Amino acid sequence: MIMATTIQIKDDTLERLKFFKGFAKESYDEIINKILNEVEEGELTEETIKDIKTGLREIREGRGESIETVAKELGIKL
Repeated sequence: MIMATTIQIKDDTLERLKFFKGFAKESYDEIINKILNEVEEGELTEETIKDIKTGLREIREGRGESIETVAKELGIKL
């Protein structure tokens, strides 16, 4: 049996996690583990961290596109 727990996160943290979704049905557990694995394996280079920060800043500034817009452009149903 798979054990699960509930955690509390702020709304802005949730929005930041959504940025890392590879696909619509990807769970937050999968996202968190993906990030942790990259950190543990040293795959987050300084350039990658810079790119992530740039992307997050652009989203906060309203320059990003919504997941709905991107999904529609790619023909993906949410």
